[in-house]
Amino acid sequence: MDEDKQREIASMGGRAAHEKGTAHEFTSEEAREAGRKGGEAVSQDREHMAEIGAKGGQASHGGGQNQRRDEGTRSERDDDDNDRRSRSQSQNQGQGGQGGQGGQGGRGGDRR
Repeated sequence: MDEDKQREIASMGGRAAHEKGTAHEFTSEEAREAGRKGGEAVSQDREHMAEIGAKGGQASHGGGQNQRRDEGTRSERDDDDNDRRSRSQSQNQGQGGQGGQGGQGGRGGDRR
């Protein structure tokens, strides 16, 4: 029997049970327990879980492993940013001892 036919027959049985008043209706506690058991069963399938993780990684990173290849690694970019800030601060300290731009006594605001 194909799945659609089987689903149709089961649906008719479910409707009949509800009309008769003999259908089982889950309490929130029973539903919670069933969901927990289902989650445990699914998580045992390592291959399935690996596929899910791979899809999530592709979605969160735009699907491209080498997306930032030309921009360098994140730590290299952070190092470059830190070097630029250090040079800028050194130059500002040599300008009349004001400790920043505009005499505000700091870095002169966030310059990102």
